[in-house]
Amino acid sequence: MELKNLLIKKGDGVGWITINRPEKLNAMNIETIEELRTAFGEFGGDPEVRAVILTGAGEKAFVAGADISEFIHLDAEKGREYSRRGQELTATIENFPKPVIAAINGYALGGGTEFALACHVRIASENAKLGQPEVKLGIVPGYGGTQRLSRLVGKGKAMEMILSGRIVEAAEAREAGLVNTVVPAAELLSAAEAMAKEMIKNAPLALAYSIEAINQGLDRTLPEGLELEAEIFGRCCATADFREGAKAFIEKRKPDFQGR
Repeated sequence: MELKNLLIKKGDGVGWITINRPEKLNAMNIETIEELRTAFGEFGGDPEVRAVILTGAGEKAFVAGADISEFIHLDAEKGREYSRRGQELTATIENFPKPVIAAINGYALGGGTEFALACHVRIASENAKLGQPEVKLGIVPGYGGTQRLSRLVGKGKAMEMILSGRIVEAAEAREAGLVNTVVPAAELLSAAEAMAKEMIKNAPLALAYSIEAINQGLDRTLPEGLELEAEIFGRCCATADFREGAKAFIEKRKPDFQGR
């Protein structure tokens, strides 16, 4: 997989996607968005990749926002198209059937926070800074920030962050629930890898079904969500992985999951 703006590697069940535009603080442009779609498509169909870690090159930024030079001349129609293109990618990440971990190094602003929000888990370095400063440019978050941030941290905190455009430090982001954990910068990638490897010990289909149940159930009523959960639980019971997991538990050995 040869891509201009990304570094791609895989090993030990983990796929790594590194946004590689450090001279632009890994700012997101349309070309990079399309390359990310390609990378996730490749990893989605690769049985050797059981989880994905998304990060940014260098020590300064995860993604320091969108490349403003690309949208400064947008009108209403082109703006909607620009927003939807980013939203399609964040939806792809959010609904990816394998765990996606954001390793947030340095600045994650605007689109950077939005891409992190779409990941299933977020680990931040102590020097990470997150925020949705779009109002300072006269626009709103356009890659899902107005919707995912409020669902993650609550309406009040999301209103405060978006309406002020304020950048929050890693400790505050953790306190608000915006990130799952904060680690020293030197330990960020190893912590993300350790988390990924802990997840991929589990049954691949159970991971995919768990992601589906959480994402699809979030905006349903509790009875509707429980009905969805029961349906997905039933699907799990029909898998070879479930039979293997139960048998391994009884036999007191490690299961050999095959994703079937």
